[in-house]
Amino acid sequence: MKNLRSLLSNSAIRAFLALLLFNSPSNLHACACGCSVYNVGTGYNFPEGAGGMAWTEYDYIGQSQNWRGMGPSAAGNNPHQLIQTSWLQGGFQYFFNEKWGGSVVVPSANRIVRAQSDDGMEVQQGDAAPSPKTFTKQWWGMGDIRLNGYYTGFSPDMSTGVNLGVKLPSGLWNEPGIDRDNQIGTGSTDILFGIFHRHRITMDEKWNWFVDSQLDAPVITQAGYTPGIQLNGTAGFYYTGLKIGKVKIRPLGQVLFVNKASDSGPAADPKNTGYQQLSLSPGIEFDFKKVRVYADAELPVMNNMVGNQLIAPCTVKVIASYIF
Repeated sequence: MKNLRSLLSNSAIRAFLALLLFNSPSNLHACACGCSVYNVGTGYNFPEGAGGMAWTEYDYIGQSQNWRGMGPSAAGNNPHQLIQTSWLQGGFQYFFNEKWGGSVVVPSANRIVRAQSDDGMEVQQGDAAPSPKTFTKQWWGMGDIRLNGYYTGFSPDMSTGVNLGVKLPSGLWNEPGIDRDNQIGTGSTDILFGIFHRHRITMDEKWNWFVDSQLDAPVITQAGYTPGIQLNGTAGFYYTGLKIGKVKIRPLGQVLFVNKASDSGPAADPKNTGYQQLSLSPGIEFDFKKVRVYADAELPVMNNMVGNQLIAPCTVKVIASYIF
């Protein structure tokens, strides 16, 4: 019985980090002309109990396909041709006991934007017809820092929890020549609220399922731009019965959903922002003592875009963490 209680406790604590990573930058990817990739809760990188964890995460997204409504749209309908972003972030979390914990996530990004210029048309040599001017810009900037607190004291096995936090306007949001919805930071202060629940599928607890959701609501904005309120949700399962030598292997599958309202304000483009997206995401974790490496791919299967927006066919994510 003691071992069972310990296993249940550890499993519930693992779900804490699922929620914690759910909150690491969901709005980082709610960017750039309908950037349709987001981070939501998963069953990876689980901690083993009270204590700390540090991690670094890399995400890559290349948006190149124009989309309107539920289907593709001609590239000429969108002045943006490419938005390519590499996110690199560092995170730290600490659980004081089995009920309370906190986290901080500090992101940064390198972004490339290729789009038509506002200068209009340029005449090519010879008899060629005029063509739209284009520009390509690459820059690096800090993202919006996220702070979160967690509580999971609703049940003895800690299978249900909530988080409450804030997203700070620390990200670069005024890069010259770039629209506000293409900036790395939003310039807003947001309230974060989430809830999750997890449970075993089999009595030996090798198969588990989880659901969680996260609300991101801007409350303080600046310079005439208010990003749309965003709701993320996840349902997934993972398996803990695989091992090669001393390395534990945990495959994972999840369904991701995001609903983001259109941006508002005189600096926004409400006719070409806001979307709903449904994605499938296979993933795998390798666990060796205190070191864990996780990777997944997020594959959209349904997009519903307001206006014309660029989408990515796939997003790749890699996380390395250390437990102490």
